[in-house]
Amino acid sequence: MDTIFAEATPPGRGGVSVVRLSGPQARSAVESLAGPLAQPRLAVLRPLRDGDDLIDRALVIWFAEGHSFTGEEVAELHLHGAPVIASRLTEALLQRGLRRADPGEFTRRAFLNGRMDLAEAEGLADLLSAETEAQRRLAMRATEGELSEKADSLRASLIRAGALVEASIDFADEEVPDEIPGEVFQIVEAVQAEIRHMLARYPATERLRQGYEVAIIGPPNAGKSTLLNRIGQRDVALVSDIAGTTRDILELRTDLRGLPVTFLDTAGLRESQDVIEAMGISRARARAEAADLRIHLSPEGMPSEPWGPDDIVVRSKSDLSQAEGLSVSAATGQGVAELLDLVYDRLRIRAADSGLISHKRQAEALERAHDALQLPMRSPEFVAESLRQAIQALAAMIGRIGAEEYLDEIFSSFCIGK
Repeated sequence: MDTIFAEATPPGRGGVSVVRLSGPQARSAVESLAGPLAQPRLAVLRPLRDGDDLIDRALVIWFAEGHSFTGEEVAELHLHGAPVIASRLTEALLQRGLRRADPGEFTRRAFLNGRMDLAEAEGLADLLSAETEAQRRLAMRATEGELSEKADSLRASLIRAGALVEASIDFADEEVPDEIPGEVFQIVEAVQAEIRHMLARYPATERLRQGYEVAIIGPPNAGKSTLLNRIGQRDVALVSDIAGTTRDILELRTDLRGLPVTFLDTAGLRESQDVIEAMGISRARARAEAADLRIHLSPEGMPSEPWGPDDIVVRSKSDLSQAEGLSVSAATGQGVAELLDLVYDRLRIRAADSGLISHKRQAEALERAHDALQLPMRSPEFVAESLRQAIQALAAMIGRIGAEEYLDEIFSSFCIGK
């Protein structure tokens, strides 16, 4: 492979800039700038010179092949964080035949060199994009190989079943204990049950990874935009006494005690002859129906009936009139904390159902494995083939086979330098 390099820290001015190199020329390229490097994984402070030009004084670390993140020779240069220094070093490395890394190329090489499997790489991508504590914990489980361990455990069970079936085929003319076929189907049923359990938790896990949506709905002038601004503690939405001010859907992404939540401010629900407002109302209904949770807000009379079992019905503008039940004043903040507590409690229950499967690709591989284990025909040859298909599907889930079509899609989401 080519030797690649990239700035691993965000571009711009900072305390330190880290430039990472990986490939067969990583060590020789660094030594041409910093002099001989004796020991791997030992940080040394060296001047970096391109001919007679002193580029910078940098902390230099190199990792031997087989002992680095990518599995190749890797070097890191910790420079002073001025963009002009990184730019000058880039020029020197290009002159030495190295090339700039593509997005995610370091991690892609780690996968291709067997340093991580595809499920771990997807977990790393999720970790880099995590915005809340719950998302971080979910991503770390994948990065640390929990899903891979589960897949390997299921595969080991099916391999055991396959060995028993193959024995019944190979020694069909000899005496084979009667309990072997029974054990095979016991194993298959146990694996199917585990797969069904994992798939049942997939929707909750996917929602946690992508984030929850909570729609604020109600009639015009119910205080929806004011409530959104109060939750965000800034002016997200335009507030006016004129009914129908909100036409489009406004979004506020928040970290609600570790849960990723996007609150949606929607157009007031009413019959309207205004074409633009009617389009906004139609969009509001559709987006609210697709949301994970809805807050039904109304200043007077009975608010609209809940659309789902977890929906929250609340009266607004409690500073202007007293009412029984849950009420808020977005203007003063009264009751808003209690409302957010309720939203958190409803979503926390859903997050508690999350599992290990968080990507559609993983779920589809599990479904293929489950379908292969239906075993409609119980002849040993058909059972053996079904077991092989299920084992292959589990291997594909963690990228052991047939991963090529997913690589570009997965690693293109990484930043350059990772």
